[in-house]
Amino acid sequence: MSQIKEFNEYRRKMNERILKQDNKVLKRFFSLDNQTYQDGALDVRTKEMLGLVASMVLRCDDCIKYHLGRCHDEGINTEEIYEIFSVANIVGGSICIPHTRRAVEYWDELESPNK
Repeated sequence: MSQIKEFNEYRRKMNERILKQDNKVLKRFFSLDNQTYQDGALDVRTKEMLGLVASMVLRCDDCIKYHLGRCHDEGINTEEIYEIFSVANIVGGSICIPHTRRAVEYWDELESPNK
């Protein structure tokens, strides 16, 4: 199974499990997260790029994968992705380099015609 399919399936399964518990605070947080990334003064594409930079600086590999997938869905190209990586590394410092390596690997799979 590709890492994209594996990541998306695990995320879907565990989100269902978490939301099934019917915890009001967690449900509201998930809703707020969803609402944040909707079109507003900033479009979805810009918000996903911001989310990717923040995820890289915070060094959350799951978040990086999620936002890479969303960036891909929004039509962001490889040249733009590398500029996003540049911003993240300048803001976050060299500690972001290992996450950039994994992000490049994931992006390459997203761009692969055999995903």
